[in-house]
Amino acid sequence: MRCSSQCRATIDTVFAPSAFSQDVERYPLRHDTSGVQRTGGRRKVTTAAELEQVAFDLFDEQGFERTTVTDIAAAAGIARRTFFHYFPSKNDIPWGDFDAGLERMRAEFRALPGDLPLMDAVRHCLVEFNRVPDEKAPDHRRRMRLILGVPALQAHSTLRFEAWREVVAEYVGHRLGQPSTALTPQTIAHATLGVALSAYQHWLDHPEQDLSGLLDAAMRELALAHTAQ
Repeated sequence: MRCSSQCRATIDTVFAPSAFSQDVERYPLRHDTSGVQRTGGRRKVTTAAELEQVAFDLFDEQGFERTTVTDIAAAAGIARRTFFHYFPSKNDIPWGDFDAGLERMRAEFRALPGDLPLMDAVRHCLVEFNRVPDEKAPDHRRRMRLILGVPALQAHSTLRFEAWREVVAEYVGHRLGQPSTALTPQTIAHATLGVALSAYQHWLDHPEQDLSGLLDAAMRELALAHTAQ
């Protein structure tokens, strides 16, 4: 898959496997949206992670834009209003528990030694934030194809990327004694997001490669450019 124009547009605007839901049992789906009855003896969904898996299967079969909240609720065996107890909207499903991931990233930054070179610190947290166990890589790849490839998600993704960049900018600003809104913290945050998106797109195009290795290598290249100035 090649990077779409929408994907490239988000680079100036990752996502964390640790922030995303854990693997769950997948259930057979149905597409009757007239009610919430369960079929085939399948128990109804009771967690956000389970609901996410049901939604991803529907997205694969019907397409993201053609799948409605009503479809997802029916396939999950829950009432439509119950869906919103788990996710604010359909667009939030691919992001999982992203806010919790941002808090873990902040904690990771705070735990780093103060004498660690700045770009090494940013690289470490980027790689850890996006570390994916091998057994979860297929599901994470499916998630990222949605985030980077579905035009309807781009505006929503911009808000998520902005929140992610702010975590990086806060840390960089703290290290440099500058506000997070200053030019250098914002530049490094934007550049780091660009590196992450580039590494992710390469990983989607080359699934045999290791995501953590790609992120690490790309950040080292960015650090070299930073220190060469």
